[in-house]
Order: sequence, then structure tokens, then C-alpha cells
Amino acid sequence: MTSTSTGLRAGRREWTAFVVLMLPLLLVSMDVSVLYFAVPAISRELHPSSTQQLWIFDIYAFALAGLLITMGALGDRFGRRKLLLFGAAAFGAASIAAAYAQSADMLIAARAVLGIGGATLMPSTMALVRNLFLDEKQRAKAIAIWSSAMAGGIALGSVMSGVMIEHFWWGSVFLINVPAMVLLLALVPLLVPEFKNPAPGPFDLPSVPLSMAAVLPVIYGLKKTAADNGLGLIPVLSIVAGLAIGAVFVRRQLTRRDAMISPQLFHHRGFGPSIALNALATFAMMGSAYFTTQYLQSVLGKGALEAALWSLAPSVCVGIAGPAAAAAVQRGADRASVIGAGFVTGAIGYGILALAGPDSLWTVLIGAAVLASGIVAVMSLVTDMAIGTVPPERAGSAAALLEAGQEFGGAMGMAVLGSVGTAVYRSDVKDSLGGGPPTDGLPTDALDQVRETLGAAVAVSGRLKGQAGDQMLDAAREAFTHGMRIACGAGALVLAAAAVLALVTLRRVGSAGPTAGGTPSTGGHATAADGEETAGREVAPSH
Repeated sequence: MTSTSTGLRAGRREWTAFVVLMLPLLLVSMDVSVLYFAVPAISRELHPSSTQQLWIFDIYAFALAGLLITMGALGDRFGRRKLLLFGAAAFGAASIAAAYAQSADMLIAARAVLGIGGATLMPSTMALVRNLFLDEKQRAKAIAIWSSAMAGGIALGSVMSGVMIEHFWWGSVFLINVPAMVLLLALVPLLVPEFKNPAPGPFDLPSVPLSMAAVLPVIYGLKKTAADNGLGLIPVLSIVAGLAIGAVFVRRQLTRRDAMISPQLFHHRGFGPSIALNALATFAMMGSAYFTTQYLQSVLGKGALEAALWSLAPSVCVGIAGPAAAAAVQRGADRASVIGAGFVTGAIGYGILALAGPDSLWTVLIGAAVLASGIVAVMSLVTDMAIGTVPPERAGSAAALLEAGQEFGGAMGMAVLGSVGTAVYRSDVKDSLGGGPPTDGLPTDALDQVRETLGAAVAVSGRLKGQAGDQMLDAAREAFTHGMRIACGAGALVLAAAAVLALVTLRRVGSAGPTAGGTPSTGGHATAADGEETAGREVAPSH
């Protein structure tokens, strides 16, 4: 590799390793949505209770969110490649267990292990990208591709789920993971060097349960708020408890020399703002997905697979947005301005969504594409800034904090914007279906269901004869679309404020961060003391 002013330029080996590292990224992001179409088949085969069905969905996200911080710290201390391989093995084995689960409890347990594996894979891959690409421009390009792939993987997961269920049994949606994990286990030792902190100090074991007890109650409370379409006593208590424990966790990190999350990470001026802005970007992305997925199916009446295929259309723009934003910065554009422009683009996308009526497929697709393009541009730049401005030996912890912020932002987006939309829906339905036709003769409990959600209205309308059912469904669809418009207006305001925040907080943050490639582990690799010697030569991977 040739030396540059910003570090060593990556060659074919590093880019090949990067392609291999994209495998776990795609699969972990796909597993967020891969169960969307499998639920009916799982219900027929395993007969889960309503509580078990909820946990089949949620346990993966809970395990992932709860262990991100711990796994990022473990990777820094014991080796990111080693942790990646452990996660790949766990993810593959859990995928097989999930595919052949004989009961709902077995599937829940397998999904929990999948979440644990995902928590090791996500920060490890991002940290290894930081170590593989020492040149600032190459690293920015790689992270831009990484961000676009992660966003596209969620949409791809739902489509793959639909295709597999169409032709195979429900367990096949999990077996997609196995060949990729086998390939990862075979190629990573050949292509990816080991990296870890050469002097990590003792591991702060009590911080592990503290970090989980801080993250999980808040995530649970936000998800419960989104599911119940409003704040309740239990979600509020859960969020307050998580925040209180989080304060204890933060205090511990500030007062211990062997802290799991070093306070020095936040001494880099771009790191804290990057975490916050990335969370706001995820807030917008997941908040819009809450409405667009329901709009395609319940308002436009499209089948699940057809809706998933239509939802892929915005991904074409998403694949271009991240690299384009990175290229603009590399050509000399001010990074704060480009990030601010990304937020403004997202706000415009929300504005387009706010124009949608009950029959506006192309308006929704265009709005979603514009929104996603702006948000992915933001995410690629703030991710590069967060990872690039911290010391390479702490890249795992930095990546874990970035991912944890995404989990919080996504849950908050669905809870806040979902609650706004639901409040409008219920108010409109109450006004339009308060009594008289088409509700005459409809049982009270069925009418209550209609007033709760659009999905329930679709189900109830099928039980009404003739024009009455059509009138009820039209009223419910109009109410949902009105709620979506109001929520999208609120989302646009949030992104406009985020654009201002980006300009204010990032204006004085320089574009370059530490450029050393990280500290390869001993045993054939350079150590921290060899940093000057590695500045002009390639670091060979271990075999």
C-alpha cells in the first residue's frame, strides 16, 4: 500500500475483507424484519400465545440493544476479530435452532441467542472497518457503503421473508443466515487482521448488568408506548427506572479508571454530537416506516409481499445517497453543511409524505425515497465522524455507543410519531363513526376495535355487509392518512431542528481525526509501541 498524508491506503485485500464484513451487517439488519410475513405460518405451527408472539418479535431487539455496549468493550479488550467469529458461530447456530424450533419457547430462546450474536457482530464490523481503512477518504467511502447497506437490509429482509414463505416453510427465513455465517467463519481469519487495545486494563464486570438495566427498560418502555399508541403507567415507570439506572452507570464510568466506556471518548468534539445526530436520523427513519408499511397494506390494500416489493423502490436512492455525501465532503464541501442539508432533505421527504391522500402510492414512494436519501447521507457522515475521531483502540466502544443510540432513536421515533398519528386517527374515527350508519347494528366491542387501529378496522369492515363496510373502511383509511400527515409534519419539524443543531454543534469540528489504523494484536502484528514503524507499511493479517 502507498503512504498518504492521512495514513495507509487500503488495497485489494482490505476491500475484499470489507465485502466479507458486509455479510453480518446485512443479515443482522435483515433479521429485524425477516419475521414480518412468517407470523401466520408460525402461529399455525407453534400456536404461540399473544405474549409469546410478542416476545418472538421483541426478544431479538432487546438482546441486541442490551448487550451492544458490553460487546463493544469486550471487542476492544479481547480482539474484534475474535468477537466477530464468536458472534458468527452463535448467529449461525441460533439460526438453525430457530428454523427447527418445535415450540414457541424454543423459538424465543433461539431469537434471544440471535440477538446476542447480533450484538457482537454489529460493533465488531464497524470497528474493523475503522482499522482496515487508515486513509480518511477511503474510510469515509467504506462507511457510506456500510450505512446504505444497513438501511437497505431492513427492506430486503421483509422481501426475502415473503419470497421464502411463498415457496418453503417458515423456518427457511432463518436458514438464509447459515451459508453466510459459514463463509464468514472461513474467510475472516484469512483476510481480517486481529485488532485490540494493547493495554486495556481490568474489565469492569459490574458495569455489564448496569448497562443492560439502563438500556432495556427504556427500550421496553418506548416499544410499549408505540404498541399501545400512547403513554401508560408501566411504560413511564419503565423509562424512568432505566434513566435512573443509566445515571448510576454514567457516574460509574466517570469515576473509575477501568470504566467500560471511557469518558475520553467524549473529549473528541465530534463524538458526542455524532451520537445525538445519528439517533435523530434513526428517529426519522423508523418513524416514517411505522406509517409507510401500514399505508401500503391497510390503506392501499396491497398484499404483504406486494407491499414489501414496493417498499424496495426507495432503496435505489438510498444506495446512492451515502457515497454521494461522502464524495461531496471529500471534494471540499463543509461537512456540517452537508449533514445539515441531509436533514433538510429528510424534512422535505416528510413534507412530501404529508401531502399523501388515501390513494397516493407515488407520493408516498417519492416522499419515502427523498426522506431515506437525506437520512442515509446523514448517517454515513456522522458514523464516519464518530468512528474516525476516536482513538482506534476504542473503536469498538465507540461503535457500540453509536448503535445503542440508533436503537434509542428508532424506538423513540415509532413511539412519538406513532402516538401522534394514532391520536389523530382516534379523534377522526370518533367524529365520523360516533353512531348511526355505517355503525348501526355493529357490536360495541367491534366498534371499539375500529377506533383503536386501522388494522382492526380492516378486519371489522369485512364483517359488515355491502356499502356499510366500505363506508367504515373509507372513513378509517382517511383518518389514518390524516394522522400520518400530521405525524409527518411533526417529523419534518424535528429534522429541521436537527439541521440547525448539526450546523451549530459541528461547525467547529475539524474533518480529520486520529488516523492510525488501530493496534493490531501481538502474535505476528505490531503493537502500540510500533505505531511509528507501521506508518509506512502494510499490516499483514494473521492466518
